[in-house]
Amino acid sequence: MSANRPIVAVYPGSFDPVTLGHEDVVRRTLRFCDRLIVGVAENATQAKGQLFEVGERLELMAEVFGAQERVECVSFSGLLVDFAREAGARFIIRGLRAVSDFDYEFQMAQMNRELWRDVETIFLTPEVGYSFLSSSLVREVASLGGDVSAAVSPPVLERLRRRLPGLG
Repeated sequence: MSANRPIVAVYPGSFDPVTLGHEDVVRRTLRFCDRLIVGVAENATQAKGQLFEVGERLELMAEVFGAQERVECVSFSGLLVDFAREAGARFIIRGLRAVSDFDYEFQMAQMNRELWRDVETIFLTPEVGYSFLSSSLVREVASLGGDVSAAVSPPVLERLRRRLPGLG
C-alpha cells in the first residue's frame, strides 16, 4: 500500500473470545494498512470475567487469522501507546458498536494522543449485523448454554464447546 514506509496499525483488545465483529474490523482495516498487529491485552483495563488465558486467545487468533499474512497476533502488557510505538504503528484501531462505546473510547483516544502525539486513533463501526456483539455478551450467552454460532467463527465455537460442556 505504501511505497515508502509501510502503514502499520494496531488493533488492541481482550478478544476473549474473538467474535465475527472483531474479524470484520480486521478485514476492513486491511483496506488501508500494510500490516495489522492485533494486540491481545494481558492486563484488561476493565474488570471482566476471563474465559480464556492469553495464550489460548493467541491460539484462537492464529486459527482465525492464520491465512492472512498481513495480520500478526501478539500479546502485550502495559501502555497501549508504548506497544504501538515499539511496533512501529501509526494508527490505533478501535471498534465502536454503539453510541455508548464512544465516550469511553474518545477519552482513551485523547489520553493516548496526550501520551504520544504521533499516534492517531481510527474508529470503525462493524457491519450492522455485528453491531450488538461483544466478547462479554458471547461469554455470558455461551456460559448459559445459548447458541453463539452466529457470533463466532467455527474454531472459536469449537473451543467454546470444549470449555463450556453445556454449550450446544
